[in-house]
Amino acid sequence: MKIIIIGCGKVGSALAEELTMENHEVAIVDISAQKLQEVGEDLDALQIHGNGSSINVLMDAGVTSADLVIAVTGSDELNLLCCLVAKNLGKCHTVARVRNPIYNKEINLMKESLGISMIINPEMATAAEIARLLRFPSAIKIDPFAKGKVELLKFRLKPEFRLDGKSIVEINMKGKHNILVAGVERGEQVFIPNGDFVLQNGDLVSILASPKNASAFFKSIGLKTNQVRNCMIVGGGTIAIFLARMLLEMKMRVVIIEQSKERCELLADLLPDATVVNGDGTSKNLLFEENLENAEAFVALTNMDEENILLGMFAERMSHAKVVTKVNRVAFDDITDELELGSLIHPKYITTDRILQYTRATQNSIGSNVETLYHILDSKAEALEFVIRENSSVVGVELKDLRLKNNLLVGCINRGGKVLIPRGDDCLMVGDTVVVVTSQKCLRDIEDILEK
Repeated sequence: MKIIIIGCGKVGSALAEELTMENHEVAIVDISAQKLQEVGEDLDALQIHGNGSSINVLMDAGVTSADLVIAVTGSDELNLLCCLVAKNLGKCHTVARVRNPIYNKEINLMKESLGISMIINPEMATAAEIARLLRFPSAIKIDPFAKGKVELLKFRLKPEFRLDGKSIVEINMKGKHNILVAGVERGEQVFIPNGDFVLQNGDLVSILASPKNASAFFKSIGLKTNQVRNCMIVGGGTIAIFLARMLLEMKMRVVIIEQSKERCELLADLLPDATVVNGDGTSKNLLFEENLENAEAFVALTNMDEENILLGMFAERMSHAKVVTKVNRVAFDDITDELELGSLIHPKYITTDRILQYTRATQNSIGSNVETLYHILDSKAEALEFVIRENSSVVGVELKDLRLKNNLLVGCINRGGKVLIPRGDDCLMVGDTVVVVTSQKCLRDIEDILEK
């Protein structure tokens, strides 16, 4: 596809990097020549210096033949205007990042009246991701497939689970669990395991299963499966407001600690059912006064990565809470991956992933076959969702007879709403939704799983 990205910040540059890797024709527009120069050193993309709402600039970027325009500048209004102008100049799909909560109730109206295909609020998307984790606190990370009917859940193997030294086959035979171990991270190594693979304590294990079957498996090994009943949030920003609303709807008790008195007054007005505490969330005394040791969930959402990292480590050490730590700067990845911070949340990645999912769905409508794609296992593997079409050569062939590429698993099949963990004698049928896990990069069609 031909894609124009307006805005060359963290999200814009990440999108450009990913989309050029997927062999899309990408043009990047930004008003800052310096930002374009920094990104352009590593990307094979057309660079246009100028205002993305300008007709001349968009024409230079090729808007008349573009399939998709993505506006992710720092201004909500500019993003909306860019999409409006692009839509009128060409026949493209448009995506706008809109952060101000004041627009939330107007999103559907804006999409209809302005013809914008997708509007994403990064803070709301981040809050929804955290809320999903608190529904299933045993998982470090959860990625949904087949509209939530299948999930990829990551957890760390501990001695009390009694799975150390067990092979994948042994686990499946003993428990008869309808799950599939899709990937294992062990130190710097990443594995797409076969049945003979042996697990070790400390492994980060990713399983594919329906929410019901994942819950049954976690219960069988002694992991907590019920959603948390109370949550302590440090930091009263926009993400905290969205998250608190979601948690209150889930009947959780919510405590928010915020240092700014003025902000606390706003939080109390917006969230009358939450407990709002004015104080320094990094104070150990205050955290214990607010009953940290009995909290079932702890979410660090301050505006400083360093504070969030320290808070996450402290909560992991001093409580049994499900800990979620927000980190904005990607430069910390190598450090944070080695620390006990619970579930790490990167708003930039979440926003980028949502936009990429829409991009792939758009591509699917004009010829591609990827419904959903996630980078998993420390970005060294991919989990892809395909829909099986009538003309596919994999239809009706038993999986054991397919010549699959190395380091690739057919993880699960969604057939008419029923989730199947496939065995060797299962076949793929027309209309099936299939999740494939692989370390092979750039699979774009179900046919690509086969050796040529």
